[in-house]
Amino acid sequence: CLLQRNGYSIHLVSSLKQCIKASTLIKRMYASRGYQTESTSVFLYTPNQFTFLALIGDIIAGTVTLRIDSEEGLLADELYSQEINNFRARGKKVCELSKFALDPQYSSKEIIASLFQAAYIYARDIGKATDFFCEVNPRHTAPQKRMFGFRQIGEKKTCPRVNAPAVLLHLDTKYIEEQIASIGEHPDRKEKNLYPYFFPLRKEKEIVQFIQARQTHFTPTIHKANSYYHPKYFQPI
Repeated sequence: CLLQRNGYSIHLVSSLKQCIKASTLIKRMYASRGYQTESTSVFLYTPNQFTFLALIGDIIAGTVTLRIDSEEGLLADELYSQEINNFRARGKKVCELSKFALDPQYSSKEIIASLFQAAYIYARDIGKATDFFCEVNPRHTAPQKRMFGFRQIGEKKTCPRVNAPAVLLHLDTKYIEEQIASIGEHPDRKEKNLYPYFFPLRKEKEIVQFIQARQTHFTPTIHKANSYYHPKYFQPI
């Protein structure tokens, strides 16, 4: 468990049971939109890939997968390698968010924000990433821009993995950092974006310090990864 907050918790997937839960939600939500689901399963994390779950008790409310750039590249390279290579050529460390699914019956703005912030912490502090990318259906472009500040940098194409239209979105981690730094102890949640629902910089720094103090190197070994977190440290916020 990475954090607990207002009746839900955010977890880093580290068991087959959690993989099945995440995959089941993704397939159900993708199928409801008419997408192909053959390539939507998630797996135990590797040194460059992490899947996060939002749980309310045993119920999965949402999931997202973070992929850090490596020799294998990003999923988005299949359609948008030129756009992403422009950032690599400038010395940027890129990453992507994929397999994002929410159960509308249980998800909330705060849960979405917490999932995104967990992925952001891992991208920035563990993967040393500077730039986020994600492929989304064009009809989801406006919400992503409004919620997090993404901007579109790739034209509409057909994504073969889900057989649906897609565009490429980009977000600089510095922008996220600035938004989190501006959050006060009593944020104004009338804003259209979701940053007021993030946990504040003070709490984020505690989580980052805790992770870094226990992480000596990237490893996909499950029992070592679990030792990074101690339940009594992450108190409800």
